[in-house]
Amino acid sequence: MKKRVNSAKNRENRTFHLMMLPAVILIFIFSYIPLSGLVIAFQKFKPALGLFGNQKWVGLDNFRYLLEMPNTMSVLRNTVVISLWKMVLGIAVPLTVAILINEIRSSRFKRSVQTVIFMPHFLSWVILSGIFIQMLSPSTGLINDFVKLLGFEPIFFLGSNRWFRGTMIVTDIWKGFGFGTIVYLAAITGVDPNLYESAAVDGAGKWKQCIHITIPSILGTVVLMSVLSMGNILNAGFDQIFNMYSPIVYETGDVLDTLVYRLGLKEAQYGVATAVGFFKSLVSTAFIGSSYYLAYRFANYRIF
Repeated sequence: MKKRVNSAKNRENRTFHLMMLPAVILIFIFSYIPLSGLVIAFQKFKPALGLFGNQKWVGLDNFRYLLEMPNTMSVLRNTVVISLWKMVLGIAVPLTVAILINEIRSSRFKRSVQTVIFMPHFLSWVILSGIFIQMLSPSTGLINDFVKLLGFEPIFFLGSNRWFRGTMIVTDIWKGFGFGTIVYLAAITGVDPNLYESAAVDGAGKWKQCIHITIPSILGTVVLMSVLSMGNILNAGFDQIFNMYSPIVYETGDVLDTLVYRLGLKEAQYGVATAVGFFKSLVSTAFIGSSYYLAYRFANYRIF
């Protein structure tokens, strides 16, 4: 009997693995094959000699140069702070909104809300950055018009080190929380309705039903989204920040990806730029591996 159960489970896992195969192939082609370029991090790379040319080997000099740069620590701090806030709110906000939407009784209104909050997910930051730059303008922006009506001085959201980091976090959550909401709503629909009926009979209100039924029932999905987000621990969002920042806010807005852009494409320091990318990859791998282990160790969660 045990052998039959294991055989059925193996067949089920085989199906999941086959579903993943196209994505694995694409990741292998576009993410793993280019890893041969990591050797540039240990070279004084000259494009004229080619990737496999007789490049000068400098060992760890590029990493030493990176650590000695005066703005390295501030860039690393900005990256970690922005990405951590995005990760935490990127789980909390969609989960909260999904629970609230699930309580809406009108199916038509519920679908309308889902459509509206999901739409920004399909817009690129090139488009959204232009919209936000206009909306957040201290002189003509809609947001500052309301600030002035309340009797306060206009805020330079994209030109102030005090406000820039928070602006990046809030706008990113606004753009992406619709996708997470759909994921959590799909998980909530899988919860057995009999559990809610039994809880209601026992006198449990909506709040207690949420705490003792909804959240524990979708904990696996929450853990999965958390594990996946840990791989982006040093990815603060290049597209967003690059399109909305300026040298004025480098102190709080410059992140590793924008630093790589300037070092590699503007200053032609290819070895140092590759060293930054190599460092990011190592840290991200360590975090996602650790988070998966902790999810299995404390929540008994496994992808397969």
